Amino acid sequence: MRVLIAGVGNLFLRDDAFGTEVVRRLAAGDLPPHVRAVDYGIRSTHLAYDLLDGWDVLVLVDALPDRGEPGALRTLEVHPEPNNVLPDAHGMDPGSVLAGLGSLGGRLPRTVVVGCQVADVSEGIGLSAPVAGAVDRAVTTVRDLLDALSVDAGTG
Repeated sequence: MRVLIAGVGNLFLRDDAFGTEVVRRLAAGDLPPHVRAVDYGIRSTHLAYDLLDGWDVLVLVDALPDRGEPGALRTLEVHPEPNNVLPDAHGMDPGSVLAGLGSLGGRLPRTVVVGCQVADVSEGIGLSAPVAGAVDRAVTTVRDLLDALSVDAGTG
């Protein structure tokens, strides 16, 4: 089972860089050979084209809108509606780009989002204290998810 871990976010909007920091730490560690961790930053279109390579699972790591306690993690599985809308290269949010994956001839694989509630997405570099404190927990969450996927696939 091939797993793509994609960190997304804007390094220049403080907590929006959560996904990129988590993936940077994951990529610096030992990952199984069937797992690839990539910091896509704001290049969601690049992510869509990489998904055309036929991944079995996408783990998307991203900041979540301010709808809860800053630093709180949420893990959820995405069940997209079929959509053949052509992605807009100027509408770079991951949801919009991935929704148009069918128009590129691909399909969205099983997708799990590991997200963190933000505290500050103003201009600036560096995560807020609550979001920075969630990074190691998110790394553990993604590793646990990889273990569970291996067990589900019968390879663990």
